[in-house]
Amino acid sequence: MPGLIEPYDDLTGAVQQIILSSSDSDYLDQLIPLLKTAQTQTQVQPLIQALNQVSGEREGEIERICNTNHQEFITSVNQLQNVREGTVGLTGEIMALSQSIEATTEKLAEQKKALVESRGVRQNIDDATQALKDCLEVLRLANQVHDLLGKKSHYAALRALDELQNVHLREVTRYKIAEMIERSVPATQRLIAEAVKADLNTWLYRIRETSQFLGEVAFYHTEMRRTRSKERWGEEDSYLGSFKLNSAVELVADEEEEFDVLNNEEVQVDFSPLFECLHIHEALGQTDKFRTEYAATRRQQKDLLLPTTLRLDDEENAGLSSLLEGITGFAIVERATMMKTPDNFRSQSDVDELWDNMCQSAIKLISSALPTVENDEKLLKIKGVIALFIQTMDSWGYSVSALDSLLLTLFDKYSSLLKKRFSDDFQEIVSTDDYMPMPVNNPDEFTRVMSVSWYNPPEGQDDPETLTYPCILPFSQMYPLVCIDIRNFINQIYLFSDDHFSAAHNIDAALHTALDDLLVHRVARSLVDRLSSQYPGQIVQILTNLDHFEHACAELETLLVSARSSSSAAGPITLSSTSEFASAKQKAETRIFALVNSKIDDLIDTAEYDWLSPAVPATASPYMQELTRYLSNIMSSVLIGLPPKIKAQIYHESLAHISAALLALPLDAAIRQISAQAATAYGLDVAHLAGFVEGLQDGAALLGVLDELRQTAELMALAAEGQGEVFFDSSVSGLRFGRVDKIRGAELLEKVSVAAAPGGAAEEAVGRPSTSALGRLSTQVAGLGVGGGSGSGSPVVEGRRGFADDLRGRFGKFAGRDRS
Repeated sequence: MPGLIEPYDDLTGAVQQIILSSSDSDYLDQLIPLLKTAQTQTQVQPLIQALNQVSGEREGEIERICNTNHQEFITSVNQLQNVREGTVGLTGEIMALSQSIEATTEKLAEQKKALVESRGVRQNIDDATQALKDCLEVLRLANQVHDLLGKKSHYAALRALDELQNVHLREVTRYKIAEMIERSVPATQRLIAEAVKADLNTWLYRIRETSQFLGEVAFYHTEMRRTRSKERWGEEDSYLGSFKLNSAVELVADEEEEFDVLNNEEVQVDFSPLFECLHIHEALGQTDKFRTEYAATRRQQKDLLLPTTLRLDDEENAGLSSLLEGITGFAIVERATMMKTPDNFRSQSDVDELWDNMCQSAIKLISSALPTVENDEKLLKIKGVIALFIQTMDSWGYSVSALDSLLLTLFDKYSSLLKKRFSDDFQEIVSTDDYMPMPVNNPDEFTRVMSVSWYNPPEGQDDPETLTYPCILPFSQMYPLVCIDIRNFINQIYLFSDDHFSAAHNIDAALHTALDDLLVHRVARSLVDRLSSQYPGQIVQILTNLDHFEHACAELETLLVSARSSSSAAGPITLSSTSEFASAKQKAETRIFALVNSKIDDLIDTAEYDWLSPAVPATASPYMQELTRYLSNIMSSVLIGLPPKIKAQIYHESLAHISAALLALPLDAAIRQISAQAATAYGLDVAHLAGFVEGLQDGAALLGVLDELRQTAELMALAAEGQGEVFFDSSVSGLRFGRVDKIRGAELLEKVSVAAAPGGAAEEAVGRPSTSALGRLSTQVAGLGVGGGSGSGSPVVEGRRGFADDLRGRFGKFAGRDRS
């Protein structure tokens, strides 16, 4: 039992807590742990008993409370009865009051009905008034659209129409007027579109009329940039000066000079009509249609801009300038339109297509008119206009490659015209020259000549203040004149690249070729053609000029290297005219030799030797005196202007020719005998010539030319004295007669020996040549390889034939030259 009581008391406490719980949730919270612990019916039974106990206790407590307050309850019931009676009385009064209110309500209802009816009428009047006001507002807005349209406020009219359609018409959709106005909206939209297009067409017309002036302003701005660039760098900095217009360096340097070609003091281009038209068509959903129509209109305007023909022969290039200025203005407006409008309105391809079309048309017009231009200065002005056009359009981002190709065509034409003009100048200079040394009268003239020509005066003669005037220069006036033309030709060729020319290497190549051709054909060969003159002084002057031209060509090669405009070119420049002048010099020298030798031949032809003369003359022959006098005069007068080297060469060649001609005289096959007196006379003439040569400035060097002649004359003199046998003594002959040909010496010994023999022997010699002297040389001749075979006379015959052939060959080398 004690074990059962304990759990019972615990359950009773738990039941008390459940009863005292403030809510069902607390009740459940208390009950759930008890149920979890009661796992069987036996375990739940104590809980039920505890609940029944608590319930019994509560019922007993309620009964005690009721028994204690019974009288109070009775009193309360009586009070409730009294209240009920009072309530019945009040109910009657309320019923009476309700009847009174009902009567009043019926009267009020009648009044209310009348009021409602009057309010309905008034509402109808108000509704009609409001509807009228709304319709009047719609009409006012519709009229306002047309008023704005009349005032050219197209976008405001479109906005008002849109507001009318989307706002105000929705408020009056139940009225007929809304339907009428709704039907008129498309027509009004068309009116707005047509009006704004009319304004745009007016704007486009004004733009077309303004295009040329706009291009003129753009050209002027480009010219100002050129000027600023030259002033900014000029010649102070050659590196910065190499950066052309529109290069990155030039653009950065010119940033401070702000200039808007489209909006300045001279011209203002307002794009508002275009923006408004574009915006209105965008609002109307007609952007694609407007873009197509605008593109077609601009193509038509482009066609109107280009003339059918072009003249390039006017003085001011008005036609070309107008054409290029118009294209420039048109292209600038197109580029600005593309930049200021949305990307899909004017595409890059559309603008480039128009530009390419205009360029090709302009190039075709210029190319067609180009054959009419026959003046290089005029062509240079045309190039200047085109270069200005190229630089202007390049600054706006247009491709100018086609125009660069046009400049190449212009340069080819320009170089050919320039070459023709200078060719005529060179021809005139060569043909009108006096071919006399050029005199200068004062230091200014000397300085000017030195500044334009490539001439280095001898030391001590290069200071113009110390010279005696008039001063004679070695060359004729044609040389400085040609030098001036050469410098002018170079300057004018390079003028073509001053503004804009991308193919600088073409200029260098054309200059090299043209200058070479001018110098070769118009100077060198023209001077060679004049070598046919019979005046030695003129030939000498031509030779002097050729020598200076050869030196000028060498200087010119260096000048062309430093002046060439292509920075990528490298290496030396070689002019073929340099070798041409050198070749012409040789021809001039040959011609001088021919003239001098011709005169020498004429004088020698006057030699009248009596080879069998029995008398010895007291002096040299007259022809020899005249010959030396001629050589002295021509060298001191006609040939004095020649360079010393050439003068010495002429002396050498002339003396060699004289020596050969004098040697040929006694060796003539027709002369069979030479007397001792004739040999002595011949030796006097040779000695006179040698004495003259020895007295010259370079006589010691020139005297060697006469060695063979002098030794031959000495041999003849020995033979005349009967000592000719010395010639066959090898120990003596090598020293005294080393330059004398063995066969010739033997032949002369034979002739002189025959002339010195007794009378009978001489007569025998006339009929038959003696072999005594020649026989002694048989072994020597065979050793020299002159004769062939053996026998008594074979080597001699062969030797004579070889000698004669050799003599004719040597003599013909000089005597056979052209003497004309």
